[in-house]
Amino acid sequence: MATRHDDEALAMLATALAAEMKMLGRRLVTAESCTGGWIAKVCTDLPGSSEWFERGLVTYSNEAKIDLLGVKPGDLHRFGAVSEEVAAAMARGAVENSRADVAVSVSGIAGPDGGTPDKPVGTVCFGWALPDDRVETEIHYLGGEREDVRRVSVATALEGLLSRLT
Repeated sequence: MATRHDDEALAMLATALAAEMKMLGRRLVTAESCTGGWIAKVCTDLPGSSEWFERGLVTYSNEAKIDLLGVKPGDLHRFGAVSEEVAAAMARGAVENSRADVAVSVSGIAGPDGGTPDKPVGTVCFGWALPDDRVETEIHYLGGEREDVRRVSVATALEGLLSRLT
């Protein structure tokens, strides 16, 4: 039986997202940091994903966020890479620098190191850029090991996008 975050569950989420994206005639771009391309992988594992998946960007470093997504250095300095402000800028920049009209972004601290008292390991920020020029964000505090944080982040990103499209 599938759990919420196992490979089968992630594939089912991606399949539901694919159906919605195709029905709406939308194209997706991903901008990923702590998930390292895992969202793009789950999406492109599906046959026919080229109909709705435009591209995936792994912007792990701050420089990549600046160069590929147009995130402002001042925002990175002021808010930090793991912030709702930067997640929003990543999602917005992904749409602006692609041929997609929908984006999901994720930036977080998967661990085991890198956390601070203000942003502990497991802090993950999500951004969703939607066709009506709306950008929504969420911050989650996830538990578990690095693999758990990353896996739950993939599920959260897909669930969040799907719920915003339906």
